This record gives sequence, structure tokens and C-alpha cells, in this order.
Amino acid sequence: MTDLDDAAFGLFGPRVPTHFYIHVPFCASKCGYCDFASIAGADLDFVEVVFAGMRTQITQWERAGLEGVVETIYFGGGTPSLHAEQVLRTLEHIQRTLVVHPQAEVTVEANPDSLDASVAGAFANQGVNRVSVGVQSFDNHVLRVLGRRHDADAAARACRAVMDAGLDLSVDLMCGIPGQEVTSWSETLSRAVATGAQHASVYPLSIEDGTPMSAAVSAGLVPEPDPDVAAEMMLLAEAALGYHGLGRYEVANYAESHRYESRHNTAYWSGRPYAGVGPGAHGMLDIPTARAVGLLPDDALDAGRVRYANPAVIDDWLLGRPEEIETLTSDEARREDVMLGMRLTKGVDTRDVTAAGLDEVMASLERDGLVERADTPRDGARWRTTQRGWLLGNHVFGRIWSGE
Repeated sequence: MTDLDDAAFGLFGPRVPTHFYIHVPFCASKCGYCDFASIAGADLDFVEVVFAGMRTQITQWERAGLEGVVETIYFGGGTPSLHAEQVLRTLEHIQRTLVVHPQAEVTVEANPDSLDASVAGAFANQGVNRVSVGVQSFDNHVLRVLGRRHDADAAARACRAVMDAGLDLSVDLMCGIPGQEVTSWSETLSRAVATGAQHASVYPLSIEDGTPMSAAVSAGLVPEPDPDVAAEMMLLAEAALGYHGLGRYEVANYAESHRYESRHNTAYWSGRPYAGVGPGAHGMLDIPTARAVGLLPDDALDAGRVRYANPAVIDDWLLGRPEEIETLTSDEARREDVMLGMRLTKGVDTRDVTAAGLDEVMASLERDGLVERADTPRDGARWRTTQRGWLLGNHVFGRIWSGE
């Protein structure tokens, strides 16, 4: 563990979080499956107010007077590329206000309909070095089912713009979509590889309550996704992407090499503290930092970490206090670290499992064929999911979290 990693865990007192997530809650239109905190068609004056609020929230970290270096910055959404100029103003504010590592990973999510060569070039000029493009599919019929605004050719052009600007490219893909054939999925994987992307994220469609997609499924207008078909497509993605040099390193993420793995998302899965900025954003802080910024009273006992959520309703968020503050005990924090670490293909150290009191849980999961012991020269003795455990990840993670 490096000194910088030690600092991220707050071992030297309160620190500015090493990782910053900035939630941009605006979209050109709302996709039928999306339940994220976002609004469509906001006027520019309102957009300016929200971005000004984000910059104020960032300034509050500077005013707290904490030491620390920012290692990753991630603009998610919503559709950050829709308001690229405001995103870049906010990034410049972070760079001016906080200490940002010279090799910091700076990611911006983008949709193909709001990403072209000029936007990609502007990102590169301001220090963005990674763009995650919401392709979802290279099949126009599937894109219409999802309610996406772009077509397959627009997705290819957006990916090309990112590569031409010299930025690292990640593509988001979705499978298990009603009406999506295996041949269509195979073609999407082939075209994703052809973009030259060094990273890909692959997710099965999840039907969320309150979304138009959920209403369509309930009304019988759209068939309910088949989890067996989705699992088949996830296996196909692992094989096809792996064949072309994109190895799976997490439940849903693939990279050309360790160099292209998402450092920001890996921080989530590794229990690193991070700040959530913007309406609907979540954050997690170590105990010294949470106390320093007033999210935890000094007399809180057996606290392991603090999680917080900003209000998703923008008017409430502008008032300046988290909507929800959750304190995890030290035992809960250790269990959470194991649960999140099992998302990674390398798994977790057996010593961390023992420290979390989860040896019996792992033994039970092993008997069920969901996890296995692995000993490697690089990482030592570890627990990791089997292929079956990967596909049944939510079940595995739930049993680890509950300790049963």
C-alpha cells in the first residue's frame, strides 16, 4: 500500500477524499429503462444554477482545510456531454481549488448524440483523459426499444471522435433486452471491439419500478427480460471481448490491460473514501474526515465509515445538507469491503475474510459452487467467485453482507 493509499484511508487524520464523483442530472430525454436522478429538457438558466451549486459544494471541501490529493474525478449522469462547457468549467474549478494529482484519471460520461470531435477535443484540452460512451447497442432496433436518441452510426462516430482526440475510450453495452437476438448481441460486441475501445462495461437490462419500461412490461407490451438469455449473453461477452484482448476484471467491466481499468470505479470496490457532488450523488468518508466536516458526532462509538446521499430533488439539494447519512460499524465496514471486493475477478485476501468473520459464510458459498479458493504468486491466498457465482453475484453479495 502506498503512502497516498494510506492517506485515502484517513490514517493520518482527516483528508480530502481521493476520489470525486460529480453527478450531472440533465439529459436531452429520459430513456425508458432509466431510474437515475436526472431530468430532461431543463432550461439553461436552471442548468447554470445547478452547476454553480456543484462548484460551491467543491469549494466547501477546500474551505474545510483538509490535506490530500485527488486521484480520480468522474462526471456521471445524466448526460454530462450535453453540457460540456459547464462540465469543463467545473473541472477547471476542481483543478484550481483542490490539489489534483498530475496523473489523475478524469472521466466524463457521454452520449453519442452530444459528442463530436469539437467536444472531445475540448475535453482533452482541459485535462479529461477518459470518456465513457453510452453506446448500449449497435443494433438500431434495440436502440429504439431502449428509447435511445442515437443510432449505431452515430455511436461509431462518437467513439471515433474520442480516439482521434487521444482520449481513452470506454464503451457501455447492454444485453438481455427484450427482442434482442444473440446474433444482434454478437454484432454489437464485434463493432464495440472495432472502435478500438480499451475498456468496456457490459450490463444486463434491469427493469426498475416506476420507469416507462416497467410499465410496458406490466402491460404486456414488452416481454419481460429472460435472465437465462441475459446470462448467456454475459458469457458470450466475456468470451468475445477476452478473445480480442479485453479481459474481465470485475463483474461487468473489461479492460485491455491493468493500465485501462477504471481507477475511479475500482476505488468503490476497494473501500476507498470518495466525495459525491451534485443532486442525487452518494459519497463515503472515513471516520476522521466525516467528523471534520460535521457528518459524524465526536461521541459516535464503533463507527467504521460514513455513507451519505445528496437529495435527488434539486431544490432540496440546493439547501446544502445530505438527505441521508448512514454510519457503518467497524464490523459492517469489514463485511462491506469483502462484499465489494468479491466483485473483482481477483477476489479478496483470505485474511480480510477472516478479519470480517466470514470464514463460515465463504465455506458455505464454496459448498454451493459459488466461490473458490485461489493461490497466486502475485496476490497470495484469496477467495473469488466461480463462473456460476459471477452470474449469481447478487445472491453471493447478499449472503456476504448479511453474514449468513
